[in-house]
Amino acid sequence: MANEDRQETAVDRAHRLLIERIVTGTYPIGTDLPGERTLSKDLGVARNALREALQRLGHNGWLEISQGRATRVRDYLREGNLKILVDLLHIDHTQTRSFVPHLLHMWSLLAHDYTAQAVRNEPERLAERLELYASLTDNAEAATRAMWQLHRTLIDYCGNVAYGLIFNSFADFYMRLAQQYYQLPENRERARAMWGALYNAATEKDTDRAAELVHAYIRSSMNYWINLPDTTVNTEPQLPDSTTDEEDPE
Repeated sequence: MANEDRQETAVDRAHRLLIERIVTGTYPIGTDLPGERTLSKDLGVARNALREALQRLGHNGWLEISQGRATRVRDYLREGNLKILVDLLHIDHTQTRSFVPHLLHMWSLLAHDYTAQAVRNEPERLAERLELYASLTDNAEAATRAMWQLHRTLIDYCGNVAYGLIFNSFADFYMRLAQQYYQLPENRERARAMWGALYNAATEKDTDRAAELVHAYIRSSMNYWINLPDTTVNTEPQLPDSTTDEEDPE
């Protein structure tokens, strides 16, 4: 995961500001961007940094860049790719409230499959890992890290590397939102109940039960975000370097 505390480079600044201007309608979909000289002055960055940011945005699906023609803003939500979503969640925090339920729905569908495969492939190892979860510290940080590591483990045991690449794309976003979610004791209690039930399913090698437990847990957490007032969504980073194994139960 990117370190949120690092110094913002000129390229990063141009990248961020251009996305903000596209999303807010300063540069509407279907219109041409101003020339490099104007953009460079407007964004307060050198033209070489601007060019690199423009290339990055073109690669990610925000812009249509053609030699000898003005750079055009694409219909990014229809024509973009996964990197568009990652950019939006990282830069435009106003998107958080609307995207979370959609992301959780997608995650629940993927998790159903990779959980079943993990239990089919490595039931004993998964059960051994889950047994350690009973001794976790009862706080938001521990729950956040433990749930991340559980899904990372399920994906590893599943053996489908594509799931891991998708999952890792949202590491930063997950850590910020999960830290808020697990501040509530009842949400941590629900997690512990799911871990215990999943341990039993893995011990019994019940792939269908395991998959449904994880799927249902993720779907039920959607209600928290759907019913949450916009003003209570915390979009500030909470856990630096959160994908390390330092807090892993093992």
